[in-house]
Amino acid sequence: MRYKNKSLTIKSWAEDDRPREKLRLKGNKALSDAELIAILIGSGNKEETAVDLSKRILSSLNNSLSALGKLTVADLTAFKGIGEAKAITIITALELSRRVRFEKVLQLPKIASSKAVFEVMQPLIGELQHEEFWVIYLNNSNKILHKKLVSKGGLTGTLVDIRLIFKKAIELYATSIILCHNHPSGKLSPSHADKQLTKKIIQSGITLDIHVLDHLIITENAYFSFADENLM
Repeated sequence: MRYKNKSLTIKSWAEDDRPREKLRLKGNKALSDAELIAILIGSGNKEETAVDLSKRILSSLNNSLSALGKLTVADLTAFKGIGEAKAITIITALELSRRVRFEKVLQLPKIASSKAVFEVMQPLIGELQHEEFWVIYLNNSNKILHKKLVSKGGLTGTLVDIRLIFKKAIELYATSIILCHNHPSGKLSPSHADKQLTKKIIQSGITLDIHVLDHLIITENAYFSFADENLM
């Protein structure tokens, strides 16, 4: 049965129930995730308001904004009522949110724990569908000098050139480094290859008097620290 679009328009709602007006009157924290997304997309389809459409999209993702942020334009346009422009708007908004989080963690004065490393790197690699290997370069106060993507691979691994890691460290006059890579599978346990690579990099660092402080495996919501587990 097809309902009349007029009865489903947000404009017919009480003013304080409309997402835009609700935000203006009550503030952004008063809105649900679906209402915020509804503001982004502006309109729904013939059967759904923008809010109902947003609720359906979120419901299909177990109400996970993180999962929403991983959808492509093609994924989003599969929902009736979401065209390319709306899909791009959603993706852009979530990417800006990610960058805001990353900007905040850049203000950390120094790295004092494995958790601080996770907070710096999770926005960069925690939600990727492929594996990346990064190095954080630190000065003698453990302040971040630079973060460098060393290698990018597939779902199960990446190749790392140890010479490039230390070439950059020497250029930056870094006194220590922290290794980071993600596991798209979500598994936190280090592989045999992870352990062997870590040992090789530590040995190379000893020769150059550049200390390898830690190696973190990062997933979407958690991390594994070699240092915390006494594997360094």
